Amino acid sequence: MSSGSEARQGLTLISPTLAYSLLMLAAPLVTVVTFSFWTQNYLDIDTTLTLDNYRKAWGEPIYRVLMQRSLVISLIVTAVTVLLAFPVAYFLSFHVTRRKALWLFLITIPFWTSYLLRVFLWKVILGYNGVLNSALMGTGITDQPLTFILYNMNAVIITLAHAWAPFAILPIFVSLEKIDRSLLEAAEDLGDGPVRRFFRVTLPLAMPGVIAATLIVLIPTVGDYITPQQVGGTDGLMIANMIQTQFGKANNRPLGAALAISAMLIVGLIALAIYLVGRRIGGRTQ
Repeated sequence: MSSGSEARQGLTLISPTLAYSLLMLAAPLVTVVTFSFWTQNYLDIDTTLTLDNYRKAWGEPIYRVLMQRSLVISLIVTAVTVLLAFPVAYFLSFHVTRRKALWLFLITIPFWTSYLLRVFLWKVILGYNGVLNSALMGTGITDQPLTFILYNMNAVIITLAHAWAPFAILPIFVSLEKIDRSLLEAAEDLGDGPVRRFFRVTLPLAMPGVIAATLIVLIPTVGDYITPQQVGGTDGLMIANMIQTQFGKANNRPLGAALAISAMLIVGLIALAIYLVGRRIGGRTQ
């Protein structure tokens, strides 16, 4: 079979997947980018190209505040989630010798329920008369309900960290499982203690999983609008809530598109920086 025939056969095999990707991924993205350069006056769309939407998105204080808050919340959630997920993944990989599949199965149990339902449950737990406050007052730890754990940034961080924890545990666990245990034995034979061995061997070799977990948590949490809407209050609203408002009640889809593209570009740059730093740390042991 000639190389030309093989090439045509290969294109025939991938063409359905390529067409599906273009239709479901590229086309919506191109539409949003195009909308961001238009203007809208109620029901009328002016297709004249303009940068006014980006000037508003980057210039008006309310959008800058929401964007900064979204990045701060997302970065905190990512750090907390990954830091809590690593010990769980480490325990599963290095200390659980039997029934690992059962442990992984238990980690995926939160996926059995709706994401919205889990958000509502945290609203019940963190509420003024919720489970947490009732327990604290019942045990005498506090005299009055805590008010700083609901309808603010703290509630959004707690809820998102719980929701995305399994997504961080699994990739870190996979990376830890791939580590050659003989490397750890060699480091121990050379005199490295547990802490030194962890930072010189285990952590750098697990860095691909850490990077994956970081990106998996960081990127979606910036665009989350359900959690801030339900538990964030006015102090916990994020840029995604404003984007939703622009596409809905405000009826200004071009401005909403400009905000979405701006958020996507900022998150993309942060994700690229995290990836490069992670590769540099992981490359030290290569």
